[in-house]
Amino acid sequence: MRRLRDHGLTLLFGTLFLLSLVGQAISGLADYNNQQLATGGEPVTIWQYVTSSSFAVDVAENWQSEYLQFFVFVLATVWFVQRGSTESKPVDEVGRESDEDQKVGRHADKDSPPWAKATGWRRTVFSHSLGLTMGLLFLGSWLAQSVAGRAAYNAEQLSERSDPVSWVGYVTSADFWNRTMQNWQSEFLAVASMVLLSIYLRERGSPESKPVGASHQATGVEG
Repeated sequence: MRRLRDHGLTLLFGTLFLLSLVGQAISGLADYNNQQLATGGEPVTIWQYVTSSSFAVDVAENWQSEYLQFFVFVLATVWFVQRGSTESKPVDEVGRESDEDQKVGRHADKDSPPWAKATGWRRTVFSHSLGLTMGLLFLGSWLAQSVAGRAAYNAEQLSERSDPVSWVGYVTSADFWNRTMQNWQSEFLAVASMVLLSIYLRERGSPESKPVGASHQATGVEG
């Protein structure tokens, strides 16, 4: 039970993710088959649907926008601050900070990760590993969206007896960027809302909130 408690947040959101993905597959299948029947096509099975480009593009376009959100947020919070927000570090700590503040090299603690104690490229890579990973996950899911989106778009083009498009033709098309911008704007709005609302609102006991009695001007303080 202690192990479950220690990893409860990951387990909770991992479970919610899987349940949501299953729900998307079931509801998406119903919608897809309704469209198939309306256009005189044959309905498909759940396996055929979840392995289709139609399902893949819907999943990938959401993933890429989420990873873009975190990639931008991780990098932006190095240099940009917001007085009073829990999502910001203190306003006088803008930038990369000193080795002592970051506990790297000779300033590392006994239990610091080995690469934080190392020198050269290993410390550099580890120092930026979160941003690099989020950036790679964004690029990977963006590429998956573009490939699956092109396949779904071309299937629709062929059903309407129109010419298919190349990958470059698709990623420069209105369909691709309409799908993409719909997700990007919502992610950036969500981040901006959290940054601003955490200045004035509280959730007792949450690390995403300041202590209930903390000043509105307190910055980078967790409750």
